[in-house]
Amino acid sequence: MIPAGALYLAVLGGCMLVCSCAPPGPAAVPAPQYVVGEPYQMGSRWSYPREDFDLRESGLAAVIADRRAGRRTVNGEIYDPDRLTASHRTLQLPAILRVTNLENGLQLLVRVNDRGPAQPGRLLELSRRAAELLQIPPAGGTQIAIAVEGEPSRTLAAALPTQEARSLRIDAAPREQLQAERLPDVPGARTAASVRRAPAGPAVADLPRPSGDENVVLPELPARGPARPGRLMIQAGSFTSRGDAQRQAARIGARVDTVGQGRRAEHRVRLGPFPDAAQADNALEAALRSGVSDARIIID
Repeated sequence: MIPAGALYLAVLGGCMLVCSCAPPGPAAVPAPQYVVGEPYQMGSRWSYPREDFDLRESGLAAVIADRRAGRRTVNGEIYDPDRLTASHRTLQLPAILRVTNLENGLQLLVRVNDRGPAQPGRLLELSRRAAELLQIPPAGGTQIAIAVEGEPSRTLAAALPTQEARSLRIDAAPREQLQAERLPDVPGARTAASVRRAPAGPAVADLPRPSGDENVVLPELPARGPARPGRLMIQAGSFTSRGDAQRQAARIGARVDTVGQGRRAEHRVRLGPFPDAAQADNALEAALRSGVSDARIIID
């Protein structure tokens, strides 16, 4: 895994660079900011942004179709398809995510700085370069898992200006880490080649420190863990009351899976498994049409 200390220092350096390099003069565009934002509608679906430094999710990936560099992202950064960036519907912007391609075990750090994907059945939308390094085809639909890197994401939140009230939370517990190994350099990679030995695991790439006009913070050196493909499911709600879960399930012909016991029991309304992304998309569309607005595709 990429050392947490190196990641923290690299992101801190990137924050200082972003905050100090806005062009002078009256024609200067607004500097990038830290943004959570208000509820918004994208396509037919409403999303409700919130700070979450513990987020872990699974689902299907999309690839950003817009290949034009230079537009502004939601938090004011300049979009570049050759950078390791991504779009998420609800996360604070920016945030650092560890993205794992569950179908081949490749994992990569990306910077979330925009809203998306527009397609309801997709969890995360990746830049062209990030998708390329994770070996996710342009059509998307690849199984992925994402996890927020808490410490560097908090560093970004604290360092960037904002016009919103801050409510940074404290991480409840350390997050489980995936085992990883360093892969050979990808052609065209623009990062330092230094490698350090993790105390309890195989070697992984260290993060470059920004200097001068360099603003590439995250390494283009993917790591590889075990492939862990799962079953494509639709989750149409999670309830503490089994009766509420059963009523929801009856609306869409789903089943109720119960996790835990007693007062800690969680009743999940689910459809599937589905053999491919196309069938999962069709089932999701039907669930959304039935009024189950929080239905989503997950990997079980």
